[in-house]
Amino acid sequence: MNGLDFEKPITELEEKIEELKEFQQKHSDQDRKINLSAEIKKLEDKLNTLKKEVFENLSPWQRIQIARHPRRPYTLDYIDMLSENFIQLYGDRCFADDKAIVAGLVKIGTQRLLVMGHQKGRDTQENIYRNFGCAHPEGYRKALRLMQLAEKFNLPILIFIDTPGAYPGIGAEERGQAQAIAWNLREMIKIKTPIVIYVIGEGGSGGALGIGIGDRISVLENAYYSVISPEGCAAILWKNSNKASDAAEALKLTATDLLRFGIIDEIIKEPLGGAHRDPQTTAKNIKESLKKNIEELSSLSKDELINKRYDKFRKIGVISEQVS
Repeated sequence: MNGLDFEKPITELEEKIEELKEFQQKHSDQDRKINLSAEIKKLEDKLNTLKKEVFENLSPWQRIQIARHPRRPYTLDYIDMLSENFIQLYGDRCFADDKAIVAGLVKIGTQRLLVMGHQKGRDTQENIYRNFGCAHPEGYRKALRLMQLAEKFNLPILIFIDTPGAYPGIGAEERGQAQAIAWNLREMIKIKTPIVIYVIGEGGSGGALGIGIGDRISVLENAYYSVISPEGCAAILWKNSNKASDAAEALKLTATDLLRFGIIDEIIKEPLGGAHRDPQTTAKNIKESLKKNIEELSSLSKDELINKRYDKFRKIGVISEQVS
């Protein structure tokens, strides 16, 4: 398993337990059987205690590292775990199909939906193919085209956000990156069907917000949602990206902070250690939340849905000052 720096004591203990189990299994068929169950149980108890000590007291920077973990489930992983009969749809009908955003029609339980989200790669080759989850303008235009299709057929929309940000290359700028994101912000407010959003990893800047206007916004326990990456913030404020951990603390980008400030509606619980340690349980938690949200939103009229969505985003960032 790919371990992070602060996980090293845990991974070392897990490896030791695995070695003892293999050793016991190897000698179980011999005349003199070796029983290491007591030693294994003792180490497993120690491991559980250590996991709680480490993972229940994570700093914002450590949560960001978990959000970026290479084995963390991505959009297509969740689609596979949650749904059946995924029919992928392609293209913006203007320029190309952006592989950094995947979308299609699915059935989750008895509910038919349009699902979409950012998609990263597992290795260098796939990351290049997926552009590291950084969408081009054609990706945002594809997303809007399909959301309007869902609106036409009264299909709820499920969105997974996981991107460090929109692609900042010259070609993307030439094809109208800023305009594509801005257009989506305006048009998504007016989509007359429920939109439910889950930030499953990185929620970076306008790249996330370009498909991030919805009726319910939930963030996984170890995901983050921010106007800028910690490295980018550190480079601007301190001219030193090595101060990313300080920036992560100052940005208040963890799920707990976001809920406290009213930016999001819900925190989705992850297994101890992160979603990559138990993807199925994480998917189950998302499915339960999704069912509840779709039921609540489907009871609203179209006018109520749009008005509540508009009011939700108008309230974000409102502060009050006491005048003496």
